[in-house]
Amino acid sequence: MKNQIITLLTDFGTKDHYVPSMKGVILNINPRCTLTDITHDVRPHDIEEGAFILANAYSYFPKGTIHLAVIDPGVGGPRKPILFATGDYFFVGPDNGLFALSLRREKVKRAVAVTNRKYFLSQVSSTFHGRDLFAPVAAHLSRGVKPNAFGKEVHSWTKLAFRRPGVKEERLVGEIIHIDVFGNLISNIDEEELFNFVRGDSFMIRVGRRIIRGLRKGYWQGEENETMALVGSGGFLEISVREGHAQRMLKAEKGDQIIVQLLR
Repeated sequence: MKNQIITLLTDFGTKDHYVPSMKGVILNINPRCTLTDITHDVRPHDIEEGAFILANAYSYFPKGTIHLAVIDPGVGGPRKPILFATGDYFFVGPDNGLFALSLRREKVKRAVAVTNRKYFLSQVSSTFHGRDLFAPVAAHLSRGVKPNAFGKEVHSWTKLAFRRPGVKEERLVGEIIHIDVFGNLISNIDEEELFNFVRGDSFMIRVGRRIIRGLRKGYWQGEENETMALVGSGGFLEISVREGHAQRMLKAEKGDQIIVQLLR
């Protein structure tokens, strides 16, 4: 029996029985595994938010970690349960795009549609696959069961349509793809795209009616309640307010544009 790490990411919150039920199932199958929560506070049914958080967290865990993620608005429907084995990690959950961003950074060695009921609980609810299907599969995987034992290999899976930034008339046009707990507005413009576009020229950043000039190196460089732009820890351009809340101050939402414009 292996002592392996299993992480959990869901939109279940911590008020109800959902998360501890999953943990109980896992520990009954492999009491020696290590369980670690990434988060259970993803906005309900928000697959994109879950994908973003997972993609920014998974690679900091030791090689061999099993990432169990369940944000599953289509539970009980036609979407397939899936298991990915990459060079360094395993991912278990619904095939609805939740792993799409993580898999952009990983080479998939094997993807398996999970169908072998031998590794499920004896009764599978149509509304709680996290407990009855995904948790036991992750637990058996942590004990050394090989991926191909869980079902047949597949060669296609669901992608997410995250839009890429575009260049229009000396403007780099991106959008807000995530708003964190501090209210920071995180865009889809990564550090490489930003600096390849500005190439050392002066620029301003527009969010709604707010204009921000240049970048700060960190939150510490801003004055209290000052709106500023910087490259955050995930490598993306973000808009922040020191000791404040950028989303509330700018009345911004996911999908709103963030525009980088050259000053010539």
